[in-house]
Amino acid sequence: GSEMSGGVRNVEVSDCVFIGTDTGLRFKSTRGRGGVVENILIRNIIMKDIPAQAITFNLFYGGQAPVPEPGDEERPAPVPGNAAVTEETPSFRNISISNVVCHGAAQAVVLQGLPEMPLLNVELKNLVITAETGLTCTDADRIQIKNVKIVPVKGPVLSLVNSRNVAIDRVTCPPGADVFLSLSGGKTRNINLYDTDLRPARKGVETAADVPPNALTGGPNP
Repeated sequence: GSEMSGGVRNVEVSDCVFIGTDTGLRFKSTRGRGGVVENILIRNIIMKDIPAQAITFNLFYGGQAPVPEPGDEERPAPVPGNAAVTEETPSFRNISISNVVCHGAAQAVVLQGLPEMPLLNVELKNLVITAETGLTCTDADRIQIKNVKIVPVKGPVLSLVNSRNVAIDRVTCPPGADVFLSLSGGKTRNINLYDTDLRPARKGVETAADVPPNALTGGPNP
């Protein structure tokens, strides 16, 4: 992953094959670096045997994020979660990822915003990913996960933490998955499930005690 400051805008990545590369698609920043990453279009990607994440958009890189990345342990301690928004606050928004197939990764997808600056407008469409662990989405707003098949070896297929306005539409629940959807965090709300059969999972939805009531709408199909 290349270090970048100042922003990345209007980028298209298409028709690529990644085999054994450290991370498939990685966009990262951290507090203090600032910069806007926006209008990113990623499509028609094939990956195989990725040691880290297949797809990661991480504003918390170098902090003690809920999902540590390789190299994090060498970084300085994070700023507290109630940081103010300044020109040094990084921002990622308007990201579309479609038609990605990945056979083998440590983790399928990491979407990691900041409490003071959520990831905004991320579309994941037509993905098939097999990985050790599934998708985690933290501090994000307006996320569409559509026609997606993520098959984790262990843990939840989808984990949403303090994320809001999420549409989960025709996401395959692989047989024997531990949990299909895990929800946590007091900011979690307006999580919508459409056309998704949770029955193949051992547990369909797991909701932490801090999630507001009625955060999940649409509900599993009968």
